[in-house]
Amino acid sequence: MAQLAVNAFLDSKGLSATHAWIESFVNSSRQGTPTPALQKTALFRILASDLTSSIKASPNNTFPPNALNPTVKELRVPDAIPVQVLDIEDIGRSAWSQVEAIEAQERGETTKGREVIRVVPDEEADPTRDGTAPISKSNGPHKLLLQDAKGTKIYGFEITDVDGIDLNLGIGAKIILKNMTIARGVVLLDPNNTQLLGGKVEVWDKAWRSGRKERLKSKVGPREEEEL
Repeated sequence: MAQLAVNAFLDSKGLSATHAWIESFVNSSRQGTPTPALQKTALFRILASDLTSSIKASPNNTFPPNALNPTVKELRVPDAIPVQVLDIEDIGRSAWSQVEAIEAQERGETTKGREVIRVVPDEEADPTRDGTAPISKSNGPHKLLLQDAKGTKIYGFEITDVDGIDLNLGIGAKIILKNMTIARGVVLLDPNNTQLLGGKVEVWDKAWRSGRKERLKSKVGPREEEEL
């Protein structure tokens, strides 16, 4: 009975879990837990999972075979497809300006206009759980590397601002894409086709944040880095 209730609840969110995942979750849960609490916990757990192992992959909830074909000018996909975020970039700012922002943050500095303000850590600070400070909200547009339950990876490009998509989005966060357009192998993201469910895969998120500065530096040409 509990398995059916959890399964139906996750289905309603567009996250059709595998029988093995549902069975494992229910068997590991405390007996007598009220059904609503069980359902909320299941949602939290699946948002923190790798959906390639927790979600049932089918032709109706994964990208079509020609989604990555760059010769296909426009492909309309009406199905609801759950995906997870593997990477996110702010392509509205240069890589070097983002490196400088990270280094200023590492020094405990923020900017207000042209004035540099040193931030003294205190008990009111709100660092992430791995001890790194949150990234300043990015204006975008953003480019995301997305992965479906089958393991297919595809880039998504934000053509209109989507609430919640910025550099503080957790890596591994789950998104439901519906009635989307794929143009030459890239998903065009806008508020009408992008439903952000949230969550993150803790180990992926920690690795992404700790390596972000070096990845940005690798995109900066030696000449540009010397000039700056």
